[in-house]
Amino acid sequence: MIVRGWLLACALPLMVAACTVVPSTYASDELVAQKRYVHAGPTSLTLLTVLKNSSDGGAHLALMVNGSERVIFDPAGSFQHPVIPERGDVIIGSNPAVYDVFVDYHARVTYRVVEQVIEVSPAVAELALQKVYANGAVPQAMCSQSITTILSELPGFESIRQTWFPKNAMDQFGALPGVATRVYRDDDPDDKDLVLRQWRG
Repeated sequence: MIVRGWLLACALPLMVAACTVVPSTYASDELVAQKRYVHAGPTSLTLLTVLKNSSDGGAHLALMVNGSERVIFDPAGSFQHPVIPERGDVIIGSNPAVYDVFVDYHARVTYRVVEQVIEVSPAVAELALQKVYANGAVPQAMCSQSITTILSELPGFESIRQTWFPKNAMDQFGALPGVATRVYRDDDPDDKDLVLRQWRG
């Protein structure tokens, strides 16, 4: 069970263990149409940074974009489930249940997830959607680099500098005005795949 309180791109391979390479997937048009999700909330960007509890080091970074649809850009991520469509590294259909299982998958006894949300204009959200879809699958250890590159190209995010380090990306994002932060902690065993094995969608 996640304990909610008031995640980082993969840094260099020797410094992180949570980012792993999985085969790029391309979900069918039928599954995408079935699962696509439009969120009622304001258009926004959500940076998710996974931090190791023992050292506070960054382990992984993901970016949720809420525009004309809500998706999670999970570069070089290992999160996959048969009923959740993915194209490249874009997880399509990020409804509340999918979002919760995505966070729960990463938050466990050894890791916590930092959620940082900032509202953006519909135009910026659409540009972010275009960029994450166009980016394609990301090689191992380039999670943070890919996300900070995309962010730096968005209006209002010009202060973001490319970095290989998830925690640096988190700190830069957190310095932007209007960011709301939440921390997810969990006492689940250090077996993130257990969450997906138990989830039925």
